[in-house]
Amino acid sequence: MTEPAPSPLRKFADFIREQQARLTAQWMKAVFGDVDLFEADKLTYQQLADHLPEILEGLCLALDVEDLERVEPAIERNARKHGMVRWRQGYRIEELVRELDLFHQVLADALEEFAGQDSTFTRRHEGRARRLVAETLSMVTLTSIKEVVSERDRKIDEYTGRLERANHELTLKQRLVSDLYESRMQITRSVVHDLRNFLNAFSIALQLIGRAPSKADTALKLANRQAADMKQLVDQMVEYSVVLGDDTPLAREQVELHALYDELVTASRPAIESKGLTLHATFDPALSTVTSNRLKIKQIAVNLLSNATKYTKSGEIELVFATAGTEHWSIRVSDTGVGIAPSDVNRVFDEFERAAGEDIPGTGLGLAIVKELCRVLHGQINFASREGIGTTFEIRFPLVLPETE
Repeated sequence: MTEPAPSPLRKFADFIREQQARLTAQWMKAVFGDVDLFEADKLTYQQLADHLPEILEGLCLALDVEDLERVEPAIERNARKHGMVRWRQGYRIEELVRELDLFHQVLADALEEFAGQDSTFTRRHEGRARRLVAETLSMVTLTSIKEVVSERDRKIDEYTGRLERANHELTLKQRLVSDLYESRMQITRSVVHDLRNFLNAFSIALQLIGRAPSKADTALKLANRQAADMKQLVDQMVEYSVVLGDDTPLAREQVELHALYDELVTASRPAIESKGLTLHATFDPALSTVTSNRLKIKQIAVNLLSNATKYTKSGEIELVFATAGTEHWSIRVSDTGVGIAPSDVNRVFDEFERAAGEDIPGTGLGLAIVKELCRVLHGQINFASREGIGTTFEIRFPLVLPETE
């Protein structure tokens, strides 16, 4: 039994397959000779022709079955791929359209050539083939354009996102520069103020000694107290500068909390009791060892205890080490001191801010140091205060400090 003869449109499809190399060469000649295709001049022969076989085969399949819809998914897939490649190669949309239009012209010439060679290929067959070629190339062009537009929009969204992030970072940096400038001016004013007080005290002491030698002891006590205050200022400024300027990787270690707690109680008790205050200290037995940085934890606790002692005239100081859920632990320091006025709450952690008047000595750096150290140790600060009643600071730390990147 003989096989049925192939349909005229299938024979045209076979002709295209056989002549693929020649048709590709004709198309390449047209592309390289077109003055409007700037990007094509930058590409190699292979880069230009990469997706032509797939597009040609999709057209041939449509001619084989004489139905574009049956092979539409494959043609669209190849067209999207073609559009993506041309986008990456720098094509403009008008160049993509022009390139495919030249391809259409080459196929139209091939159709006329085949029609002149095959007597069974009637005008009706030629019309149907011409329509299928036009519809296929139209689909390829439209799908490729959609892919280019989609990629372009995606890139625009990506660049817009980058620009928005850059603008946000710039705004933050501008704000930071402004804050740093204000902080520097505040530091300058505070240091100048304390230095002037220091010099005034020494000047008064010298005048007392010169005018009334019998009051030399009083004058020396005044000078010594002022010198001690200045030493505290310098020490805390040095400590703060070290904390801010420390860019070395954070050393994570096993910290035995009970040993640290005992050390803090022993070290702070004399200063607290010398003011007639009572120290209440509590350690949660459920606590043992954590992964953190012992020195920085100690700095935080020492600053909180020192601050509480300084601002408490009577009553008690409380130190508590406790568990705080399954993944955290906490340090709590409470006092019965002067408290913090509602108007000062937002400035508690700023440099050189003090909760009381000039009669209580201090630099106003203690809580700023605490804030920076807590940031490094992933600590979360909470505090509550009532003016004239007292203040409580509680800091939650992770049981295991995350590794720095």
